[in-house]
Amino acid sequence: MTVLIAGGGIGGLALALSLHQIGVKCRVFESVKEIKPLGVGINVLPHAGRELIELGLLEELDRTGVRTSELAYFSKHGKQIWSEPRGLEAGYKWPQFSIHRGELQLILLRAVIERIGKENALTGHHVSRWEETANGVRVFFTGKDGEALPSEDGSLLIAADGIHSAVRAHYHPEEGAPLWNRRILWRGVTKGKPYLSGRSMIMAGYPQVKFVAYPISREDSERGEPLINWIAERELAADYEWRREDYNRAGKPEEFAPWFKDWDFGWLDVPGLIRDAEYVFEYPVVDRDPLSRWTHGRVTLLGDAAHPMYPIGSNGSSQAILDARVLAREIQDKGETNAALEAYEAERRPATSQLVLLNRGNGPERVMEMVEQRAPNGFNVVTDVLSKEELEEVANNYKRVAGFQVEGLNAKPSIVQPRMAIAAK
Repeated sequence: MTVLIAGGGIGGLALALSLHQIGVKCRVFESVKEIKPLGVGINVLPHAGRELIELGLLEELDRTGVRTSELAYFSKHGKQIWSEPRGLEAGYKWPQFSIHRGELQLILLRAVIERIGKENALTGHHVSRWEETANGVRVFFTGKDGEALPSEDGSLLIAADGIHSAVRAHYHPEEGAPLWNRRILWRGVTKGKPYLSGRSMIMAGYPQVKFVAYPISREDSERGEPLINWIAERELAADYEWRREDYNRAGKPEEFAPWFKDWDFGWLDVPGLIRDAEYVFEYPVVDRDPLSRWTHGRVTLLGDAAHPMYPIGSNGSSQAILDARVLAREIQDKGETNAALEAYEAERRPATSQLVLLNRGNGPERVMEMVEQRAPNGFNVVTDVLSKEELEEVANNYKRVAGFQVEGLNAKPSIVQPRMAIAAK
């Protein structure tokens, strides 16, 4: 039969490509009428980058994104706390990519259309309800205006329909809205001067007032300036009337730029990046509590529908890609069955639940919080504030939980063993 995938985001499309790779039929149903390259920058960590490369997408990733070479943390005064190599420079066999989220989605979408056909990647289809049948599941859809669309029979229903998942809400109606941690991200992109290595991802400040930046394109031929993705973050008062998360809401620089007006570090001009932005979006920082169950018969959750987490540690999209690959492996091993869904959940739910909770404690960014607590007025040498052992422990623990320690990842075989050869483009 056919695996039915609700959601044409990064997780849903990665699953479609993975199922095609092992010879399993699938169809993707996306709610929006047209998939557009929305959003701003994201990072694809080496373990997820490996899986995209296994799907034959390396050339496209290189054409569009940047191979991240370094991750560095700085104080609010612009003094370095910690720096470590990333991707190939860190000894991984696979690069880490900084890339525009919408461009990555389009790379996946083009590959899906090419490999499984446009007729199997449908937009304007919102899942309204479903029921199990003797051989699988029957899914019912509505269009943009609520009109009923033809139902579809399949072997399984995989809900990759995001943080506002209709499928998750059906099984967990008590959850309500996502949980907000009183922080807002203002995210923008600006053509700016290269800094540090030219492929560095930096974080400055501390959790309550933080700035993140990394290039998501190469230097252009006209001005020699890359497109830099940046994030300005601020914790707000408990009584602040926040607006429901909407990843396409325009942000207003006047609401946050004053907090960063003195953050010109010499090597990075934060006020200039904010001032010269091509566009800015506003994102409340939200997640949901980990679930005790994802799978209900022939239905399961994937990606943000299963484990929405704070955007800390560059793990949101990466974990959705890993979900897709592990689920494809279990379907390859156990067929389009309940057992495959349960085996997938048994591996992925504990791992992602731990990440959700670790991100609430600021993940690897905890080193910035520790510095602010111990030396709010600055420091001369960071080891006067934090020992090297403390710094390494925070960084290594996060890699362990997220599943991308260099030695372990390099030694692992591919998640999926394809039955169909997919040539790298």
